[in-house]
Amino acid sequence: MKKVLLGLALSIAASGAMADAAKGQEYYLEHLRPLFGYNGEEFTTQHLKVEWKRYFKKDATRFIKKFSKKHPESAEFLASEEFQAIAPDIRDFAMKYAADSGELPSCD
Repeated sequence: MKKVLLGLALSIAASGAMADAAKGQEYYLEHLRPLFGYNGEEFTTQHLKVEWKRYFKKDATRFIKKFSKKHPESAEFLASEEFQAIAPDIRDFAMKYAADSGELPSCD
């Protein structure tokens, strides 16, 4: 019985630590859209799922490098701890609506 309860507790704890595409969409609209200047669809369809996954590996270093160069005004925010905190959700948002996903975000 203890093993079952422990397993249940661990699964609940793990699900709370998972990233969320809906939150990522909100974070994109709030933080990145003003810096990048394009809507969520234009952002997410720039790459395939596998490419977004690669950009967000290792603390999103490739994403930060690419988008800091492409949008210099975003460099400070992308280098911040605040961005690191929301990056997993941004990644899930980008992957959910990637060019090869067949889905389109409903954000302006």
